[in-house]
Amino acid sequence: MELIHDLCILANITCDDIVLDFFSGSATSAHAVMQLNAEDGGNRKFIMVQLPEPTDEKSEAYKAGYKNICEIGKERIRRAGNKIAKENPQAKFDKGFRVLKCDSTNMKEVYYNPAEYNTDLLDVLIDNIKADRTPEDLLFQAMLDLGVLLSSDIKQTTIAGKTVFNVADNFLMACFNTDINEEIITVIAKQKPYYFVMRDSSMANDSVATNFQQIFNTYSPETKKKVL
Repeated sequence: MELIHDLCILANITCDDIVLDFFSGSATSAHAVMQLNAEDGGNRKFIMVQLPEPTDEKSEAYKAGYKNICEIGKERIRRAGNKIAKENPQAKFDKGFRVLKCDSTNMKEVYYNPAEYNTDLLDVLIDNIKADRTPEDLLFQAMLDLGVLLSSDIKQTTIAGKTVFNVADNFLMACFNTDINEEIITVIAKQKPYYFVMRDSSMANDSVATNFQQIFNTYSPETKKKVL
């Protein structure tokens, strides 16, 4: 870690720079960046990229439960962050991190020619989102589509029993639950987000779909709306 730490200093990595490591291994670069931030109060960020290469079944790492290199890296960041925080109680640095994995699109492939259509497809096409996708999957897709930093602050709140995500202090709000009614949309619109995203199939009924635009026109006409 000391070598990467010193290289960052020699490279003049300033307090707000981003360190990108495409072969992160055990995330030594992340450790070094957190150490630097603790030392000088910087706000450097790191992006670690690593293929989930399996660990050798005979290795101590595998025996300890780390089945691939990514798992080792994640645990290294957790332990390093806790250790640095303990050794530097006066430092105000962020030891948090997010883990994102590359995957296929969240959207179903619904491209068929007329000869391939049958009545069984009608139920399949009611929802255009793949069944195994979580609200968080949809949120991060929306963030990528809209150019919102994946490191942005994300808060999760509940409105009328539905989960609502608030990203970067109302820059993006999103709700992917089912049976969304006018009450929920009105509460969100009154917060005047820059972007609002929801699923097409989330709307409780046709009346909600009809009034959706009007509600935003009334309370937040500047909001940019996206329906998945």
